[in-house]
Formats: sequence, structure tokens, C-alpha cells
Amino acid sequence: MQAIEIVHPGGPEVLKPAERPLPVLKAGEVMIKVHAAGVNRPDVLQRTGNYPVPPGASDIPGLEVAGEIVDGDFAGSTLKKGDMVCALVQGGGYAEYCAAPSAQCLPVPKGLSLLESASLPETFFTVYSNLFMRAKLSGDETLLVQGGSSGIGVTAIQMARALGHRVFATAGTDDKCRACESFGAERGVNYRTEDFVEVIKSATGGTGVNVIIDMVAGDYVNREINCLADDGRLVIIALLGGAKGEVNFGEILRRRLTITGSTLRPRPIAFKQEIAQHLQQKVWPLLENGEIKPVIYQTFPLAQAADAHALMETSTHVGKIMLSVA
Repeated sequence: MQAIEIVHPGGPEVLKPAERPLPVLKAGEVMIKVHAAGVNRPDVLQRTGNYPVPPGASDIPGLEVAGEIVDGDFAGSTLKKGDMVCALVQGGGYAEYCAAPSAQCLPVPKGLSLLESASLPETFFTVYSNLFMRAKLSGDETLLVQGGSSGIGVTAIQMARALGHRVFATAGTDDKCRACESFGAERGVNYRTEDFVEVIKSATGGTGVNVIIDMVAGDYVNREINCLADDGRLVIIALLGGAKGEVNFGEILRRRLTITGSTLRPRPIAFKQEIAQHLQQKVWPLLENGEIKPVIYQTFPLAQAADAHALMETSTHVGKIMLSVA
């Protein structure tokens, strides 16, 4: 099969087309003939040597795919050969064929293309597990999404809004802020020209938001503490602003705040299966009725994966960057 290899750690140019053997399936896995694959920040970190591949995972980048099941272990599963699915994988997505645990496969939502479906798993699994399982966003609580124009951001805005929450978002340009508002954010905040703490406190009558999902960390954390309501929860899912920062522990104690975080890739299949079940029950219907829509910025052929990574590193995109494989 044709695949994209990381020749050695480095810039986008180290992504090279190569011929690889078909994946060897393990128990409980299916083989997907890949139609499309998503490009995500962890792929960039892996390419630069800053995200080690979990033991047993493919060294081929790519964490989400969609396509046709052509083989597999179907014991205990409702899947069968010929099914069209999208899947969260530990690696191997930038290829013509990819192995996926059957527990991490979801049906292509009605009305969506395979390309659109391939844009879902990584961001939807990440957002749902962090917002609703870890931070327990519920009732009439409010949310701030840092990096609202990213793939994670547009997913978080739409999902939280569709499930009844007030949502605010930050982005780096006025145009991106308006895009966040078009996806359902009540207010997009340009973090380059505005103080998001002041804007959010003003918009919430001085109380702050109940939950923040953050891809920045670093010196943002202390400002986010000031932005949280009492009993608020900050969920860190990436460290684009650095792994260290000063924190006012007094505020955490006084206002009963929670700072937590997670990474999805190394978590066990059983945990990801639980997320998949929640998504199919609660979120897939919202995709099928159009309340949540995939947001795809640009699609590249598989052989041009380097160009897709170069685009991602400019941070000019709104939504997902995709690879067309079929």
C-alpha cells in the first residue's frame, strides 16, 4: 500500500510517500480501505519528534480515517465487511489501508460524505470526553473555548451550543472571531487586541464561565483562573503556550476551582469505546439533522501531506485540514 512516512524528525518536508506492507490485524481490529484522513496537531508534534508513538502503534502518522471495512475480526461486533465507517486510530491514518479497533469505529452519519466523516473522530472524541466526561459541563453552564477557530475549537463551539450551553471563544484575528460566532459562539474575542478575561467577565455579569477548554496552557493558566466562576473547571488538552506557568493557588482554594487535563492517544480501547457510545447516542443525531456540521478548510491528496502540514503550521485555517486517499 501507499503511505506517508516520517523519514526523520523535522519540518513538513520530511513527510515522504512510501510503499508499506498492509497492516497486520490484531484481535478485535478491522481493516479499513481509507477514503480520507484528518490532519491534526498531534501529527505535527509526532513529525517534529515531540510526540512519541505509543507502544504497538503504527509509526505512520494519522489519528482519524473514514472508509470501507474490507476485512477484520467481527466477533462481538455489529460491524461487517462492506460497512462505511469513520474511526479513531492510534496511528497509521496517512495510508491506503489502516487497522482500527472495531470499538473505535462509528457509522458514517447519514447525509455526510466519507471526507466529512473522516474529519470527525479525533476532535469529537477529544471534545466530548473532556467537556462532558471530565469537566462535566451540564445544565445551563457556560463555556470558553481557547483557539476557537481550530478543528477542536469549531467542534467544541458547535457541540456545546447544540447541547444548550452559552459559548465564548478566542481567536487570533477579527475574521476568525466572526467565524467562531457563525458556529455558535456568543462572542468571539481577539486575543491579540482584547483582554479575554475582561470580555468574559463583562459578558457573564462578573461571574466568569463554568468551564474552559484550553490548548495553550503556559501563562494563560493564571488568567484563566481569573476567568472562571466559583467551582469552575479548566481542562488543558495541549501545551501550545508552554508546559509551565505561574498559578495562584489561593484562588483555587478560595473558589473551589479544578485544573485538569488529558491526552487521548494512549488511553485504553475500553475508554475510547465508551466515548464512541456516547457520541453515537447523543451527538451523531445532531450531525444527521444539521445542528452540528463538519468544517473543512482545505483538502490535499495523500502524496501532498507535507503541504497539509505546512498549512497547519501557518495557523491561518478555520476548521479541519484533510487528506484525500482514495
